Amino acid sequence: MDFTGKVALVTGGGNGIGRAASVAFARYGAKVAVVDRDAAGAGATAGIIRQNGGEALAVTADVTRSADVKAYVKATIEKFGRIDCFFNNAGIEGKVSPTADYDEAVFDAVISVNVKGVFLGLRHVLPEMIRQGGGAVVNTASVAGLVGTPGMSAYVASKHAVIGLTKTAAGEVARQGIRVNAVCPGPVDTRMIHALEEQLAPGNAASVEERYKSERALHDRGRDRQHGAVPVLRPRLQYDGRAVCRRWRANRNAWRSHHAGCAIRRLHDASHRRARQAYWQCAGVA
Repeated sequence: MDFTGKVALVTGGGNGIGRAASVAFARYGAKVAVVDRDAAGAGATAGIIRQNGGEALAVTADVTRSADVKAYVKATIEKFGRIDCFFNNAGIEGKVSPTADYDEAVFDAVISVNVKGVFLGLRHVLPEMIRQGGGAVVNTASVAGLVGTPGMSAYVASKHAVIGLTKTAAGEVARQGIRVNAVCPGPVDTRMIHALEEQLAPGNAASVEERYKSERALHDRGRDRQHGAVPVLRPRLQYDGRAVCRRWRANRNAWRSHHAGCAIRRLHDASHRRARQAYWQCAGVA
C-alpha cells in the first residue's frame, strides 16, 4: 500500500486501535490528523508519527458535539488541504449489566459516542469528500454489531446502528466516488477490552482472558499485541490501488463493490461470531 500524498483523519486516535491505525497510515506515507477527547493521548500518537518521520496533527475534540466535529474537520482541511481517508473509530464500552438493570445515563452516553459520534463524523466529512470528488470511510463497528451479547445492551445496540449507518451512507455517496465500509473487530488487546474484563471479574481480570484462551486459541487477527495486523485492515480498506475497482457502477448498491462486498462478507463471517460467543461464554455472561 502507498498512501503518499494522502491525508487520513482518525477519531479515537489517542490509544488502542485508533493509535495503531494512525501509525500504520503514516508508515505507508499518509499525513495523519489524530482526533481524541484526550489531548495527551492524541498528542502522544502524533508524537510517535513525527518521531518516525511522518507528518501529523493532533486535535482535541468531543465527537458527540457538532461544533467539535466541525472544528476537527476544519483543522484537517486547513493543515493538509483535503481528507482522503476517514477512520471513524471513536467509541466507548459502557458497562456490563443486564438490560433490566442498565443505567439510563450510561446507555445514553454509549449511544451518544458510538452512534451520534459516527453520524456526526459522516455528516461533516462526507461533504468535503463530495467536494473533492472522492474519498474512503471506514467506520468501526464490532462483532457485537452482529450478535447479541448478554449484559451489553448499549454497546450491542450502538454497533448494530453503526452497521446500518454504514450501509446507508455507502449507498448514498457511491456515485460521488466515495467508499464507505465498516470493520467488525473481535476482542483486541486494548484498554477497552481490559476494562470489560475487569467488570466481568473484578480484581482478577486476567482470568477472563485465560478462560477464553482455554476455550479457543487466539489468532493474530483477533488480538493485536504488536499494533499490526488488525489496524492495518483499516488503511487497506481505504486504499484505492489499481487492482481494486476505482469506480462503482451507479446502478448497483454500494456494498456490492469490491471493497464493500468484502466488508459485508466480513460482517457475516462465522468465525467472528464464534469467537465473540466463546469469549462471553467463558466470561460467564452467555
